[in-house]
Amino acid sequence: MEPRIATIKRVTKETDIELTLNLDGTGICNANTGIGFFDHMIDGFCRHGLFDIDLKCNGDLFVDSHHTIEDVGIVLGKAIAEAVGDKKGIKRYGNAFLPMDEALVLCAIDLSGRPYFEYDAKFTVDRIGSMDTEMVHDFFYAVSYSAAMNLHIKQLSGVNNHHIAESSFKAFAKALDMATQKDERITGVWSTKGTL
Repeated sequence: MEPRIATIKRVTKETDIELTLNLDGTGICNANTGIGFFDHMIDGFCRHGLFDIDLKCNGDLFVDSHHTIEDVGIVLGKAIAEAVGDKKGIKRYGNAFLPMDEALVLCAIDLSGRPYFEYDAKFTVDRIGSMDTEMVHDFFYAVSYSAAMNLHIKQLSGVNNHHIAESSFKAFAKALDMATQKDERITGVWSTKGTL
């Protein structure tokens, strides 16, 4: 199988981003966004999805964390779409229940080519480290629309904000790993329409 690797560069007046994603990696993460907690979340995504990422982002953090996190989501979504390619032979669907102490998060994915995002999680603080908690939603929204995936994330339990955020990223990693796996029984694109 050819390696499924994508490199995306995106430069705006607000951010300068370069991201390389290997869907068939071993969980190696080199993320530098200037937002410590966000880097920690990307690291958890890599390790638990067995994705390799090299990410450099220079964003306008003197404003706030919004542009950096949203734009990384856009770039990651584009990298996922490019690395998956024509989707022939992949499982397409993935899901995971991810427990982290008292927190439990469900993530379900369909690499359908039709973007849609549902999110249900409750944070009780405005920030974790230097990351605004509302940006968890905006990051996954950007990923789902840039990757043209149907993405559902739902918090089933949890009171610790760090745990809720981290289990969201790890559940997403597990579900995406499942959805992008090849299955030798699938000879084309897994759709009754014949295309995604």
